[in-house]
Amino acid sequence: MTEKRPETAPETSSAEDFTLRDATIRDAAALDALWQATGLTRPFNDSHQDIGFALAGPASTILVLEREGRLGASVMLGHDGHRGAVYYVSADPAFRHLGLGTRIMRAAEDWLKARGVWKLNLMIRPDNEGVRAFYETLGYEVEERIVMSRRLKD
Repeated sequence: MTEKRPETAPETSSAEDFTLRDATIRDAAALDALWQATGLTRPFNDSHQDIGFALAGPASTILVLEREGRLGASVMLGHDGHRGAVYYVSADPAFRHLGLGTRIMRAAEDWLKARGVWKLNLMIRPDNEGVRAFYETLGYEVEERIVMSRRLKD
Protein backbone atom coordinates (compact mmCIF):
# COMPACT_ATOMS: atom_id res chain seq x y z
CA MET A 1 0.00 0.00 0.00
CA THR A 2 1.39 3.40 -0.97
CA GLU A 3 1.35 6.26 1.50
CA LYS A 4 -0.83 9.14 0.31
CA ARG A 5 1.15 12.36 0.24
CA PRO A 6 -0.53 15.72 0.74
CA GLU A 7 -0.40 18.17 -2.15
CA THR A 8 1.04 20.99 -0.07
CA ALA A 9 2.54 21.49 3.35
CA PRO A 10 0.44 22.95 6.14
CA GLU A 11 0.84 26.72 6.17
CA THR A 12 2.07 26.73 9.76
CA SER A 13 4.94 24.32 9.04
CA SER A 14 8.61 25.18 9.01
CA ALA A 15 11.84 23.22 8.85
CA GLU A 16 12.12 23.58 12.62
CA ASP A 17 8.99 21.45 13.03
CA PHE A 18 11.03 18.46 11.85
CA THR A 19 13.40 16.41 14.01
CA LEU A 20 16.92 15.84 12.71
CA ARG A 21 18.27 12.34 13.26
CA ASP A 22 20.51 9.67 11.82
CA ALA A 23 18.69 7.24 9.57
CA THR A 24 18.62 3.55 10.39
CA ILE A 25 18.17 0.54 8.13
CA ARG A 26 14.49 0.57 9.16
CA ASP A 27 14.17 3.80 7.14
CA ALA A 28 15.23 2.12 3.87
CA ALA A 29 11.76 1.84 2.32
CA ALA A 30 10.83 5.42 3.29
CA LEU A 31 14.15 6.73 1.97
CA ASP A 32 13.70 4.88 -1.30
CA ALA A 33 10.17 6.30 -1.66
CA LEU A 34 11.42 9.83 -0.95
CA TRP A 35 14.26 9.48 -3.44
CA GLN A 36 11.89 8.16 -6.09
CA ALA A 37 9.44 11.00 -5.45
CA THR A 38 12.25 13.52 -5.97
CA GLY A 39 13.67 11.86 -9.09
CA LEU A 40 16.98 10.84 -7.52
CA THR A 41 16.95 7.11 -8.21
CA ARG A 42 18.50 5.58 -11.31
CA PRO A 43 18.06 2.04 -12.65
CA PHE A 44 21.79 1.36 -12.41
CA ASN A 45 21.98 2.24 -8.69
CA ASP A 46 20.45 0.01 -6.04
CA SER A 47 19.27 2.54 -3.46
CA HIS A 48 18.80 -0.14 -0.78
CA GLN A 49 22.40 -1.24 -1.29
CA ASP A 50 23.52 2.42 -1.11
CA ILE A 51 21.61 2.85 2.15
CA GLY A 52 23.15 -0.23 3.76
CA PHE A 53 26.63 0.74 2.61
CA ALA A 54 26.36 4.31 3.93
CA LEU A 55 24.95 3.24 7.28
CA ALA A 56 27.61 0.55 7.79
CA GLY A 57 30.61 2.78 7.14
CA PRO A 58 32.51 4.67 9.84
CA ALA A 59 32.94 7.67 7.54
CA SER A 60 29.40 7.92 6.19
CA THR A 61 25.79 8.25 7.28
CA ILE A 62 22.35 9.34 6.19
CA LEU A 63 20.66 12.21 8.00
CA VAL A 64 16.91 12.73 7.88
CA LEU A 65 14.39 15.32 8.92
CA GLU A 66 11.26 13.64 10.25
CA ARG A 67 7.88 14.79 11.52
CA GLU A 68 5.16 12.54 12.86
CA GLY A 69 6.86 9.45 11.45
CA ARG A 70 7.22 10.88 7.93
CA LEU A 71 10.53 11.74 6.30
CA GLY A 72 10.60 15.29 5.02
CA ALA A 73 14.21 15.42 3.83
CA SER A 74 17.39 13.38 3.65
CA VAL A 75 21.04 13.52 2.76
CA MET A 76 23.56 10.71 2.37
CA LEU A 77 27.04 11.90 3.15
CA GLY A 78 30.53 10.77 3.85
CA HIS A 79 34.17 11.69 3.62
CA ASP A 80 37.50 10.26 2.57
CA GLY A 81 39.45 11.88 5.40
CA HIS A 82 40.01 15.04 3.37
CA ARG A 83 36.85 16.02 1.48
CA GLY A 84 33.22 15.36 2.12
CA ALA A 85 30.54 14.51 -0.41
CA VAL A 86 26.75 14.49 -0.36
CA TYR A 87 24.34 12.30 -2.30
CA TYR A 88 20.58 11.80 -2.40
CA VAL A 89 19.89 15.31 -1.08
CA SER A 90 16.11 15.39 -1.08
CA ALA A 91 13.09 17.22 0.28
CA ASP A 92 9.60 15.80 -0.02
CA PRO A 93 7.76 17.75 -2.75
CA ALA A 94 4.78 18.09 -0.39
CA PHE A 95 6.97 20.15 1.95
CA ARG A 96 8.53 22.50 -0.58
CA HIS A 97 9.53 26.00 0.49
CA LEU A 98 9.75 25.19 4.20
CA GLY A 99 13.55 25.35 4.31
CA LEU A 100 14.09 21.59 4.60
CA GLY A 101 16.74 21.55 1.88
CA THR A 102 18.71 24.30 3.57
CA ARG A 103 18.39 22.68 6.99
CA ILE A 104 19.46 19.21 5.81
CA MET A 105 22.47 20.67 3.96
CA ARG A 106 23.54 22.69 7.01
CA ALA A 107 23.23 19.49 9.08
CA ALA A 108 25.45 17.68 6.56
CA GLU A 109 28.02 20.47 6.76
CA ASP A 110 27.96 20.35 10.56
CA TRP A 111 28.39 16.54 10.54
CA LEU A 112 31.46 16.88 8.32
CA LYS A 113 32.94 19.79 10.29
CA ALA A 114 32.57 17.80 13.52
CA ARG A 115 34.82 15.17 11.92
CA GLY A 116 37.49 17.65 10.83
CA VAL A 117 36.48 17.74 7.17
CA TRP A 118 37.07 21.19 5.69
CA LYS A 119 35.63 20.95 2.17
CA LEU A 120 32.41 19.58 0.73
CA ASN A 121 32.08 18.53 -2.90
CA LEU A 122 28.83 17.79 -4.65
CA MET A 123 27.83 16.88 -8.18
CA ILE A 124 24.82 18.22 -10.05
CA ARG A 125 23.54 17.02 -13.39
CA PRO A 126 24.19 19.80 -15.95
CA ASP A 127 20.52 20.23 -16.88
CA ASN A 128 19.38 20.69 -13.28
CA GLU A 129 19.44 24.49 -13.13
CA GLY A 130 17.01 24.72 -10.20
CA VAL A 131 19.24 22.61 -7.98
CA ARG A 132 22.30 24.56 -9.06
CA ALA A 133 20.57 27.81 -8.09
CA PHE A 134 19.62 26.30 -4.70
CA TYR A 135 23.23 25.42 -3.92
CA GLU A 136 24.43 28.84 -5.07
CA THR A 137 22.09 30.46 -2.51
CA LEU A 138 23.86 28.34 0.13
CA GLY A 139 27.26 29.69 -0.94
CA TYR A 140 28.44 26.85 -3.19
CA GLU A 141 30.48 27.74 -6.26
CA VAL A 142 31.19 25.96 -9.51
CA GLU A 143 34.76 24.65 -9.69
CA GLU A 144 35.82 23.59 -13.14
CA ARG A 145 36.67 19.90 -12.97
CA ILE A 146 36.28 16.87 -15.13
CA VAL A 147 34.53 14.10 -13.24
CA MET A 148 35.48 10.66 -14.46
CA SER A 149 34.14 7.34 -13.27
CA ARG A 150 34.22 3.66 -13.99
CA ARG A 151 31.63 1.17 -12.79
CA LEU A 152 33.32 -1.59 -10.84
CA LYS A 153 30.20 -3.68 -10.54
CA ASP A 154 28.33 -5.26 -13.46
